[in-house]
Amino acid sequence: MKPLTGTLDSCDGLDSRQFAIAVRRLADSLQYGTDSSPFVGSGVEYAQSRPYASGDPVKQIDWRVTARMGRPFIKEYEAPKQMPVYLLLDTSGSMSVSSIGVSKYAWAVQIAGGLALAALARMSPVGIVGCGEKKFSTKPSLSRHQMFLWLHQLRHFRFDEKTTLTEKLEQLSKTLTNRAMLIVLSDLRQPGANRKLKLLAQKHDCVGLQLIDPAEFGRLRSGIFRGEEAETKQTFTGHSQSHWFDNETANELRRGGIDHLELKINQPFIHSLRGFLRKRDCLGRGAR
Repeated sequence: MKPLTGTLDSCDGLDSRQFAIAVRRLADSLQYGTDSSPFVGSGVEYAQSRPYASGDPVKQIDWRVTARMGRPFIKEYEAPKQMPVYLLLDTSGSMSVSSIGVSKYAWAVQIAGGLALAALARMSPVGIVGCGEKKFSTKPSLSRHQMFLWLHQLRHFRFDEKTTLTEKLEQLSKTLTNRAMLIVLSDLRQPGANRKLKLLAQKHDCVGLQLIDPAEFGRLRSGIFRGEEAETKQTFTGHSQSHWFDNETANELRRGGIDHLELKINQPFIHSLRGFLRKRDCLGRGAR
């Protein structure tokens, strides 16, 4: 298989208006049926208990502390902090490989857009980091207009660069001082990236969305074929039943406490992605 060439506009078959509509629909679908946010937590967060003062609402009495201290105490709460969201988008050559007409990269950009709008709806600022050789990094913003400008820039990226996910994760580990959410959209094929992501997960809320082409599961119908590795340009001979993907990446990330979801681009993914984000209320580090 050879990577698709040209710009993403020629690969996903959408013009700018159609792309914007698709992203908005995806964002609406990801938010449908839930009032909680996978980006900022839910409700208000407990801060401390203090002695009761005249006029304090009775419903906020901390009965456990009151029983222990022998006098009434009140629970105090604070609004949840708006956690910035960083979308790390793999812009390398391997993401452009496609056996079904629409590449992993095309879907990754749309998913990034849907996640960004869903986060912005919850007033969480969003930044995007391109994980290829070209420099593309933005500071978190609350502007929907700015977000679409960034997404349209990414849609015009050419697929002729190597993965730099490991390097970008290393940079973020040095520059991020406050807790943030990091969502990686990649095929996760760069050695060392998982280890860096697990280190970041010790301080930040990290999520791995791994995009997979059906050919990587041995689902081609072409018998024996000759192909070219998207990033190294090395040629190889393969078979339609050859497996280029294993579950070790998923197992490694989950062992490191990182929520991971496989997105097979030849199958509907909205339902599984929405369910994944909902479950993060009890599984994700950000909900703790």
